[in-house]
Amino acid sequence: MAQPLPEVGTLVVEEIHIYPVHGEPGQTLTEVDVEQQGLAGDRRKKAAVQLVSTQDVTPDTRANLVLSLTSQQLAGSIGSVLRVGAAQLRVTGAPTSCPGVYAEVASPGTIRVGDIVRPD
Repeated sequence: MAQPLPEVGTLVVEEIHIYPVHGEPGQTLTEVDVEQQGLAGDRRKKAAVQLVSTQDVTPDTRANLVLSLTSQQLAGSIGSVLRVGAAQLRVTGAPTSCPGVYAEVASPGTIRVGDIVRPD
């Protein structure tokens, strides 16, 4: 069951990344349009979007969105819908070989660095 997040306004998007070509370095963005299939310009993968906590970022992290949630908060969001900027992301599960969670796009929209993350 999804765990409640802290009060609105305390959680934000710290970084945005896309990975257009498998195995190649990604691109860091300040904003991105989220389409039904995932982030504009990103190659299609196992999930539309991968989210990771700032606590779990390493030099080889390839998540799309780095959020100021703790690892436990992010894991607790599985099964819930998060409003991230103007988009809604339905958190569907955790990867087996890396930190973070996967999400599908419930409602497209634009996400910017600094946007608020809140349950929806």
